[in-house]
Amino acid sequence: MKLVIAIIKPSRMDAVLEAVTSAGASGVTVTEVRGYGRQRGKTEVYRGAEYEVKLLPKVKLEIAVPSDIVDAVVEAITQTANTGKIGDGKVFVLDLEQALRIRTGDTGAGAIAG
Repeated sequence: MKLVIAIIKPSRMDAVLEAVTSAGASGVTVTEVRGYGRQRGKTEVYRGAEYEVKLLPKVKLEIAVPSDIVDAVVEAITQTANTGKIGDGKVFVLDLEQALRIRTGDTGAGAIAG
């Protein structure tokens, strides 16, 4: 089992959710986050005053998947979230040692399957 973590632009969230579901993911946790990388923020104007926004809004997706579909899920995220501009995001893949579905007591891959 793997845990796929993706940090993407909020505007790409709906398309990415649809793509990962089509790739075989049965559940996704979405968190609104803020951060910066190479983009380093941006300058905005509010009531005539210019100020710098250092932390930009992003969306963090956490997707637990069986190891056999992780490549398809990562590819779906990469293809769908890519706008070709700086700030498109990152994808991280971590080993997932254990999963437990609280309601049924299912463990392992059975806990993350639809």
